[in-house]
Amino acid sequence: MRLYFLVIYLLLTACSSSPSIIRDIPVVDVSYNLANQDINQYKDISVRWGGIIIDVENDSHFSLVQVLFYPLNYNSYPQVDQPHEGRFVIKSHEFLDPVIYAKNKKITVVGKLIGRITRTIGKKTIQVPLISSTAIYLWPAHPPRSSWGNCGYSNYGYPLCYFGYPFYRGGFYHPLWY
Repeated sequence: MRLYFLVIYLLLTACSSSPSIIRDIPVVDVSYNLANQDINQYKDISVRWGGIIIDVENDSHFSLVQVLFYPLNYNSYPQVDQPHEGRFVIKSHEFLDPVIYAKNKKITVVGKLIGRITRTIGKKTIQVPLISSTAIYLWPAHPPRSSWGNCGYSNYGYPLCYFGYPFYRGGFYHPLWY
């Protein structure tokens, strides 16, 4: 019986694919629109937000990262196929290198809503939510592939998965690098 529970436990923990740096911090599920409408009601509440980096500014004591907000999926990955809801700014007391935290990279942050900050976009000035970061996760350029094998698409758009050498492709067996 204990072995049964151990197997179930291991299977369930293997399903949680959110990075531990942003998963293990308790947060309140506050939508961007609610926080943006009344920031004072949600001040000092920990949130987990994400999106695509727009700009990075470095000061002598902190860094500011402007992010285009996208809703997060089950593993805290920004869903860029959904419509964006606005912008927010991350304030980090660490130096964030603009080369590493470059424009168009996906990011997820856990931190406290501390108020608003003024940003200028072209000739327009707007107020956006400001988050003091507790943890920042910069997503890799390409999400990791499935553990089921090396998957791709054929010339006709059908999915193909190769599970090692040799594999069958187009009537012939070829090595994986062919």
